[in-house]
Amino acid sequence: MRRLLAALVAALSLTALLSVPAHAVSAVFPSEIIGEDFPDPDVFQQNGTWYAYSTNNGRGTVTVATAPSATGPWTIRGDAMPGGPSADWAQPGRTWAPDVYPNPDGTYTLTYTAWHKASGHQCIGVATAASPLGPFQPVGTTPLICPLDQGGAIDPNTFMANDGTRYLVWKNDGNAIGQPSTLWLTRTADNGRTIVGGNTAMLTSSGVIEAPDLVQRGSQYVLFFSGGGYTDCNYLTSYATSTSLSGPWTTAYRPLMTTATLDNAVCGPGGADFVDNKVFLHGWVGNQRHLYVADVGWANDYPVVRGSRVRYEAERGTLNHCSVRANAAGASDGKVVAYIDYADSWVENTVFAPVAGSYTLYVGYANGSASTASHGLVVNGNNAGSVSYPVTGWDNWHESSVSVTLDAGWNTIRLTKGDQYTEVDYLEVQ
Repeated sequence: MRRLLAALVAALSLTALLSVPAHAVSAVFPSEIIGEDFPDPDVFQQNGTWYAYSTNNGRGTVTVATAPSATGPWTIRGDAMPGGPSADWAQPGRTWAPDVYPNPDGTYTLTYTAWHKASGHQCIGVATAASPLGPFQPVGTTPLICPLDQGGAIDPNTFMANDGTRYLVWKNDGNAIGQPSTLWLTRTADNGRTIVGGNTAMLTSSGVIEAPDLVQRGSQYVLFFSGGGYTDCNYLTSYATSTSLSGPWTTAYRPLMTTATLDNAVCGPGGADFVDNKVFLHGWVGNQRHLYVADVGWANDYPVVRGSRVRYEAERGTLNHCSVRANAAGASDGKVVAYIDYADSWVENTVFAPVAGSYTLYVGYANGSASTASHGLVVNGNNAGSVSYPVTGWDNWHESSVSVTLDAGWNTIRLTKGDQYTEVDYLEVQ
C-alpha cells in the first residue's frame, strides 16, 4: 500500500535526475575516430571506402579523410578544394560545413558555405570534381543560395528522395542578424548545380537551429538538426519528423544527443551526419572539435543512438497488481508506478537497443522505506538479478543503475516485488 509522504521532502530538479552514478559502466559511448580538429563532418561510403569532409581547419579549406570502415582507421588525405572557394564572390576563410555527393555520371558535387565578399555574410556555393578527393573547382560566378535579407545561407545538405528527386536542405543565418532562423528545402537539378522552383520552409526557431541532415525512413522523413551555441558543451542534436516534405514537422520531445545524455562522453555533440546505421558527429576536446561515430538503430523509424540515454516513462508500461500515482511532485511527467507491494506485482516496459550488447539501465525511483529496497529484474523473460534502491524519502527522486544485456531491437524489462517498497518514475537505457 502507499506509504505516507514524508513531510516537506523537496523534489529533485531534472538536472539532479540526470546525475550519473559512479558505477554506471556498461554504456558504449560514441568512439573518437579523428583525434584532431574536424568539425561539421560530412560522410559517405562508396566502393568500400569511407570519405569524410570538414569545415576549414589548419589543414586546408575542405579537409578530406578516408577509411576502410566507419570506425577507421582514418587517414587525412589533404585539402579537397585547395584553390579555395569561388574567387568571383567569396573570400578565403570561413568555408564551412561541406557537403559532397556522388553523382550518377561518376562526378562529385561539393556544396559549401563561404564568406560573401560584398556583404560579409555567409552564402552557399557549388564546386565539382572527378574524384571524391578533389580537387574541387568552384562553379559559377555567383552563389547558389544567398538570401542576404535573411542573414545569408549556411549548412547545405544534399537529400535524394526515394523517387530520385534531388534537394538541398539549408539554413538561412537569421540568428547572425538577430532574426529567426529557418531550415529550408530547395529542389535542385544538374547534379545539384542549379535551383528548380522556390524554397519550402521546414522548421523555424528564434534561437539557433542549424546543421540539417534529412533522412527518409519508411513512410516518414526525419530531419536532424543542431541547436544551442556551437562554441561549448551546450550544442546538441535533435530531430523532427513528417510524413510529407511539405510538413508539418513534429519536433522530438527530447533531444537525441546532448552532453548530458552522453554522460559527458562527448562535449557538445552536434553537426551530425547520419549514414545508414551510423551517425558521425563532432565534439569539443580542448579548443578543437574531434570526429566521433556511434551506432544508430531505428525504432519504428525513429532514431536511437547507442550511448545516448533514452527515457521510457514507467507508467506507460504494462502493470500487474500495481497502479499509477498521478501528481507525483518532482517526478518526470508527474506520474509514477506505485504499490509494487505484492508477490505478483510488476511493471514491464519495452525498450529499444540499436545493436545487441551491454547497456546501462537507469531506474528513476523514490524509496521512503526504513532501509534499502530492491526490485527483481527480468529482461526478455529471463531473470537478470535485481535493482537496489538506497533510502531517499518519498517524492525525493534519484537514480539507480544496473548493467543489462539486450538484443538488437525491442526488449522487455520487468521490475518485480523485492525488498521493502519503492516507487518507479522512469527507465533510461544507455
